[in-house]
Amino acid sequence: MSRAKGDIAENKAVDFLCDNGYIIVDRNVYSRFGELDIIALKEDVLHFVEVKSGEDYEKAIQNITPSKLSKLIKTAYVYMKKEHYTGDYTFDAVIVIPDAIEFVPNITL
Repeated sequence: MSRAKGDIAENKAVDFLCDNGYIIVDRNVYSRFGELDIIALKEDVLHFVEVKSGEDYEKAIQNITPSKLSKLIKTAYVYMKKEHYTGDYTFDAVIVIPDAIEFVPNITL
């Protein structure tokens, strides 16, 4: 997927999260392990949100591989240590397909 398509999907995900009561804390946070697409806060829980897009839900969700999850988790730990964050957190996904946007909670379970 091109960077431009990724940016469009990410912006749609941000709008979706904001419309559903999330406060965007940061975007595109990098560490040596990988990138966090969106960091959002809702009801005192920090959400590390991976954005995936595709022609259909199955193709998009399948791009969240065990390797990708491992990188997300490591990068989130680096972020939380740097920010001295000790509260609750979760890893979620927003799947952006042509006719829908879907929030997938707790993708590490």
